[in-house]
Amino acid sequence: MGLYLFMQKEDIEVREGVVLESLPNTMFKVKFETDELPILAHVSGKMRLHHIRILPGDTVRVEMTKYDTTKGRIVFRIK
Repeated sequence: MGLYLFMQKEDIEVREGVVLESLPNTMFKVKFETDELPILAHVSGKMRLHHIRILPGDTVRVEMTKYDTTKGRIVFRIK
């Protein structure tokens, strides 16, 4: 989680995907249209602060680093 603190804007990739499964500790499995494997994503601090709920089937915007494409951070829930 601290990796995002020192990242520059050019190093972060933003993608949209669908939540497949809800896991413990506000972790989610997110699937993208282009990839066959889902990634593991956690909820950003602003979303926790404002109690935004995420359910399986929701479309979300995920930030990922180009260094580790198996993990990400959910930053926005699309209605």
